[in-house]
Amino acid sequence: MLDDIEDILNEAAKSDQNGVDDKITIHNNVKRTRLERPKTASLASFLPEAFNVHVKTWGCAHNSSDSEYMKGILAQNGFNLVDDAESAHLWLLNSCTVKNPAEDHFRNEVDAATSKGKFVVAAGCVSQGQANAKYLKNVSIVGVRQIHRVVEVVEETIKGNHVRLLSGKSDGPVLDMPKVRRNPLIEIIAISTGCLNRCTYCKTKHARGQLGSYPPQDIIARAAKSFEEGVVEIWLTSEDTGAYGRDIGTNLPELLNAIVKVIPEGCRLRLGMTNPPYILDHLDEIADVLNHPRVYKFLHVPVQAGSDAVLCDMKREYTNADFSKVVEVLRSQVDGVQIATDIICGFPTETEEDFEDTMKLCRKFKFPTLFINQFFPRPGTPAAKMKRIPTQEVKRRSRMLSEFFASYSPYEENRIGKRYRVLVTEVAHDEEHFVGHNDCYEQVLVPKIPELMGKLVDVEIVSTCKFSMTGKLVGDEFKSPTGIEPLAQGKVSGVRLPTTNVTINVHRESTLLKVSLAVLIVAGIVRIYQYLLASQSTTLR
Repeated sequence: MLDDIEDILNEAAKSDQNGVDDKITIHNNVKRTRLERPKTASLASFLPEAFNVHVKTWGCAHNSSDSEYMKGILAQNGFNLVDDAESAHLWLLNSCTVKNPAEDHFRNEVDAATSKGKFVVAAGCVSQGQANAKYLKNVSIVGVRQIHRVVEVVEETIKGNHVRLLSGKSDGPVLDMPKVRRNPLIEIIAISTGCLNRCTYCKTKHARGQLGSYPPQDIIARAAKSFEEGVVEIWLTSEDTGAYGRDIGTNLPELLNAIVKVIPEGCRLRLGMTNPPYILDHLDEIADVLNHPRVYKFLHVPVQAGSDAVLCDMKREYTNADFSKVVEVLRSQVDGVQIATDIICGFPTETEEDFEDTMKLCRKFKFPTLFINQFFPRPGTPAAKMKRIPTQEVKRRSRMLSEFFASYSPYEENRIGKRYRVLVTEVAHDEEHFVGHNDCYEQVLVPKIPELMGKLVDVEIVSTCKFSMTGKLVGDEFKSPTGIEPLAQGKVSGVRLPTTNVTINVHRESTLLKVSLAVLIVAGIVRIYQYLLASQSTTLR
C-alpha cells in the first residue's frame, strides 16, 4: 500500500534496477490508474529540459499567484514553460470554482488536452473540490495546499502515472518559493488561504477550507524581496483579506502598517477583496491605511444583494446598513476612494421587492466598478438545492442592473484638464496604450512608449469614457520608483527568505549569495585543473 508520492519514487527506483516497467498501479492517498508509460520517460533517462509545460489560469488573484509559484518551481527544476499550448507536452490547468462558466471553460480545456494526446495536470479549486468529477477521471491533480510539490506530480504524470496529491504529510506552501511573475512589475502575495464564512452559494470554501493566515514576517519579507527585483506594485490577495490574522492573534491593519514601512517611495500597494463583516471592526484603521501615500485608495467590498432577507439566506453575516456604513465611512475619511462591489442577480429566494432593494443600493452609491453576476447553482452548495427563479427572470434583473450601470460614468467631464501622477504597469486591452493608475487606482491610458513602463508619469486628462481616462504626457521626465530594472519576462524570481524576523538585511543576503557563487566557481575551476593534471600524468606514463 503506497501512502504518498515518495512511495512510488522508491518503488519505481527498485524496478529501474531490473529494467523499466511498462505499467504502474497505485492505491490509497495518492491515487493513480493504470496507464502506459512512454518509453522515453523512464526514471533512468528522464530530463525535465526535454519537456514543455503550458500553464493556463482561471479565477482570482490568489489563483494567479499559485500559478506564478508553480511556474517558478517548474522552471527552477528545468522544465520549459511555453505560451503555445500546441507545442507543450503537458498542460497544467489551474481552475476556478466560483462560477459555472469558469468551470465549463476548464472542462473544455481538459477535454481538448486529452483529445490532443497531451499530459494533463489539474490544479485549483475545481479539481480540489470535485476530484471525483467524471471528466477528471484520468487526470493528475495537485491540490491547492500542495502546489509546492507540483514537480513531483508533473514528473510522475509524464512517466505515465495518474497522480492525485490533494492532501499530504508536509505543511502547505510557503511564501518564499520561486515564481515566474505574469507581470514582472507586479507581485501578488497571498496573505491567507480559506475563509471564515459559509455562504450558501459559494463552493470555494470546499476547496480552500478554513482561514489560514501567513505569519506577518513572511509576508513582509516577500514584499521586501520583490522590490529588490524591480517590482513597483504589490497586490495583497486572499479569499477574504479582512479576516486576516484572526486565527493567529493579529489583524489586517497591523499587517498593512508593517508592510508600508518596506514599500519604497513611489511604489504602491493594492489591497484585495474584503467582506463587510470583518472590515467593520477596523474601519477607522483601514481608512488611515488607505490614506497612506504608498497605498491605492481602492477597496473591493462585495455586497452581493441589497436585501437583508436575501443576505440572511446567503449567510453573509451582515445587513444592508452594515455595508452602507462601510461605504459611507470610507468615502467620508478617504478623499476619492474607489469602492468596487459585486451583485448576484436571481438568488433563489430573491423576490421582486428584494431586487428593488439591490437597485436602490446601487442607485445610492453609483459604484465606479460593479461586477454583475447571474446566479449559478454550484454543486454541493445549499443554494443548489433551492428552487430556482426562472432563467428569463434572472436575465431580466441582470439586464436592468447592467443598463443602470451603463447609464453613468465615474469619469465625469470635469476630469478634462485634470493632472495626475500615474504608475504605469500594464498594456491596455487595445494594445495601443499603456495603463497607469493614479492614487485612487483609476485607470489612465497613456501613450505606448517603452520608456514609460514601470515609471511614474505626469499626465493631463484629454478624454474620458466609462472605464478609463486618457492622458497626454506632461513634461519629459519619467521616474522609476526604485531605480531597479525588473526581471526579464519569464525569469524565475525569489530565493529562500528569512522568516524569523520582520526586519531583513537585503544587502547581507545579496553579499552571501555572491560569495557562495564565487566559492562554487573556484571549486569548479580547481576540479577541472586537477583533472587536466591527472590526464597529463597518465599520458606521460
